[in-house]
Amino acid sequence: MTDHAHASDTGGAPTPGSDNGATPDSNNGTDTTTVTDPAVLEAAREWLAHDPDDATRDELSTLIQKAESGGSAATTDAADAAAELADRFSGPLTFGTAGLRGEVGAGESRMNRATVIRATAGLCAHLRDIVGEGFTVVVGCDARHGSSDFHRDAAAVIAAAGGRALALPPQLPTPVTAFAVRHLGADAGVMVTASHNPPRDNGYKVYLGGRAVDSDERRGVQIIAPHDAAIAAHIAAAPPADEVPRDEDAVEHLGPELLDAYVAQATSLASSSDPADRAATRIVVTPMHGVGGETITRVLREAGFTDVAVVEEQFAPDPDFPTVAFPNPEEDGALDLAFALARDRGADVIIAADPDADRCSVAIPDAAFDGGWRQLSGDEIGALLGEMIAAQVEAGRAGDGPSQSKEAGGEETDAGHRPTLANSIVSSRLNARIAAAHGLDHATTLTGFKWIAGTPGMVFGYEEAIGYCTDPARVRDKDGVTAAVRVADLVAKLKSEGRGPADLLDDLARAHGLHATAPLTFRVEDTALIAEGMARLRANPPETLAGSAVTAVHDLSDGWDGLPPTDGLMLFTEADDRVIARPSGTEPKLKCYLEVIVPVEGGDGSGGGAGPDGAPVPHDAAAGRLHVIAAELSEVLGM
Repeated sequence: MTDHAHASDTGGAPTPGSDNGATPDSNNGTDTTTVTDPAVLEAAREWLAHDPDDATRDELSTLIQKAESGGSAATTDAADAAAELADRFSGPLTFGTAGLRGEVGAGESRMNRATVIRATAGLCAHLRDIVGEGFTVVVGCDARHGSSDFHRDAAAVIAAAGGRALALPPQLPTPVTAFAVRHLGADAGVMVTASHNPPRDNGYKVYLGGRAVDSDERRGVQIIAPHDAAIAAHIAAAPPADEVPRDEDAVEHLGPELLDAYVAQATSLASSSDPADRAATRIVVTPMHGVGGETITRVLREAGFTDVAVVEEQFAPDPDFPTVAFPNPEEDGALDLAFALARDRGADVIIAADPDADRCSVAIPDAAFDGGWRQLSGDEIGALLGEMIAAQVEAGRAGDGPSQSKEAGGEETDAGHRPTLANSIVSSRLNARIAAAHGLDHATTLTGFKWIAGTPGMVFGYEEAIGYCTDPARVRDKDGVTAAVRVADLVAKLKSEGRGPADLLDDLARAHGLHATAPLTFRVEDTALIAEGMARLRANPPETLAGSAVTAVHDLSDGWDGLPPTDGLMLFTEADDRVIARPSGTEPKLKCYLEVIVPVEGGDGSGGGAGPDGAPVPHDAAAGRLHVIAAELSEVLGM
C-alpha cells in the first residue's frame, strides 16, 4: 500500500553526526541553543515560497520562525520546531505502486495540496508519454482531512494539462472510482484516500486503464512497475506547485448516473437467494465513520434486503473517527457498537466496511463466543465467497444456475483464459482446493491487489486482509460494497436452509481439511529489528514446528513458483503447516502468516466432495497447533 519512507520511523530524532535539534549545555545538561540544519531551513523557505495553500503556508511559516528563534525562554519551542522541520523535510514522499500516503501537513514529506498538484503533473506527463494528448482521468475522493481540496486540485491539473478530467462527486467509496475507470474507458483513475490509516493521514492512489494498458485484465488495476518509476521521475522534474497550471472551469463533473450504474451492477450480484429470503435477513452495517454507508445500504435495500440497521454513531463520514481507536474493522473494539446493535436486533450478520469501503469484515452469531458474536477472519470470508462464486460459475456452465457474467459463465473468460480463483501468497491455500473441486483454475500472486486483480481469467480474488474482488468484470480491485451484497446473499440463502456461514465453513473443512490461519505480528519502534529478525530466520530456520519436521524453506527474495522476488521467507512442514514471514510494506511491523491443515476424520480431505454430515471439525486442535507454532516462531525470530 504505502511505498514511501515514513519520516516517523525515526521519530524526528537527530541522527548521529547531524546538527539537527538542540545542543546540550555541558554544565547543567539543559538546552541553551538551537541549531537548525541550514539545508533544512533553505528547503523549508523554498517550499514556503511556492506553497499554494494559505493554511499550510501559515503552518510552515510559524515553524520556521520558531526554529530560528533564540533565547533561553524559547529554546524548547525552537528545538521542537527544528526537529519538526527536519521531519517534514526528510525527503519527498516517494511515489510507488500504491501512489502516495502520509501525514497531512506542510512540507515535502507530508500530504498537502502542493504534493498532490506536483504528483498529478507527473501523472499527466506519463500519460502523455504512453497515450498521447487527450487522455482521460477519473478523479474520486473519500472524506479524510484534505480530501476535497486534493480532489479539486488533481482534477484541475489534469484539465489544464490537456486531459479530460472527470470528477466524481466527493465522498464516494474507492471501488466506485475503480468501476468508473473501466465503465468509462478512462486511461487512468486517481483516488484520494488513505483507506484505514490513522486520522492524520491521507493518500493518492492511481489506476491505469483504457489506452494506457495492453490487456483487459489490467484495466482499472492499480499501477505496477515500470509505471511507478516513470511517474516518480516526472514528479521529480515537475515545477513548483504554484507554477503547475490548473483549470477548474474545464473539469467535467460527473452526475449521479455513474453511481447509479455501479449500484445497479452491485445489486444484480444478489442472485443466489430468493426475494423472500432476502427480506427476512436481518443485517447490521457499520461504515466505520467512512464513506461507504450510503452506498452499501442503498445496494442492500435495492437488492431486496429491507431489514438493514446501521450503527448510527459510525454512519456519517467523520475524518476523526471518534468512536474507534483505529479505523480498521479488524482492530479490537472496532465492532463493539455493531455487536451491541446486532444483539439488540437479533441480527443474522454484521457487515463492516473500512473508511473508504474497499474492504469488508463480517461477524456472525456464535453462542460459543463472549457476547454471542464471532468476527470471521479474512481467510474464512475468502473461503465462503470463493465457494459461492465457484459454485455459481460451475452451475452457469451447466446451464442450471446464475451465470457470473460473460467472463465467468463459460469455459473461457477474457482473452481465452479459464475461470480462475486468485489470492495472495500469504492467504489461505483453501481456495486452491475449492477451485479444483469446481473445475476452475487457481492462481497465487504476490501480496496486494495490484497483483491479484491483474490475474487473467479471474472470477474472484482475495487477500487475507479482508479485501475481496467479487465482480472483476466491472471492478478490478478490492470492493467492500460488492463483497457486502455477496455476503448478505449467501447468509440469506443459508438461512433459508436452516444453516449459517459457520455450517458452510465446516462443510468446506470436511471436504478439504480444516484450513486454520492466524497472524503473528511484531510492531517495533526501531525498524532495524525487522531486518535483524528476518536475518535470524534466514540463517537459522527451525528444524521442526509443532513437532513436525520442516521439509522446505523458500527465500521469496529469489522468487517462487514463477512469482517475482519479494522480501520474505516461506516454510513448510511434513504435516503441511505453512509459515510466511515478511516485513510490512506500510507499517513498522514484521508480519508472519501461519496456516495449519488438519484432516477431518470421516471427511473427504482430498477435495473430492463433502464427507458425512456432522463429522466433527477439529477447531480446538487446529487452534492449539497454531498457538504452538506462533510461540516457537517467536523464539526463533528473537522478537
